[in-house]
Amino acid sequence: MVTDRCSWCGTDPLYVEYHDTEWGVPERDPRALWEKLVLDGFQAGLSWITILRKRDAFRREFDGFDPARVAAWDDMRIDRALRNPGIVRHRGKIESAVRGARAFLDIEGQEGFAPFLWSFVNGSPIQNRFASMAEVPTATAESTAMSRSLKTRGFGFCGPVIVYAFMQATGMVNDHIVTCPRHAALTPPSSAG
Repeated sequence: MVTDRCSWCGTDPLYVEYHDTEWGVPERDPRALWEKLVLDGFQAGLSWITILRKRDAFRREFDGFDPARVAAWDDMRIDRALRNPGIVRHRGKIESAVRGARAFLDIEGQEGFAPFLWSFVNGSPIQNRFASMAEVPTATAESTAMSRSLKTRGFGFCGPVIVYAFMQATGMVNDHIVTCPRHAALTPPSSAG
């Protein structure tokens, strides 16, 4: 059992499970990265637990987060998604996800989506050593650069703060506090100390 875990997940069993098994684990699968980026965009103005509770409904509505399928959505398909009470029904965010699917396909075809994203951290997780959540930034130079690049490629709802949350969640940065057992678990031996 994990004790002294990061305080942000509280005691909600779904949130605790997410913290203990997913958050901060380096993700290199391009489809999984795109899904997380889309969901972080839907989180804008909401709490992550809200999105986490709706994640299965999002996966069903967004064709398993298959970028090729979502990229083909037309206005009728967007309208269908807007009628789904299981997801966040926000036209701008849904339309942004469709544009993002098209941008994903372009990037994946040119250089690979995962290598593109991981290039902002030189291909390896940044190993932070914060003693408390108060020390953890909400945005960094890396998240600002990634945000700017994503926007120029056609993505939306990806400001520096959203992108930093995405980087934390996908293990591009290890922002588990040092007293959390997950910090050590996600720190390579050569980076510990």
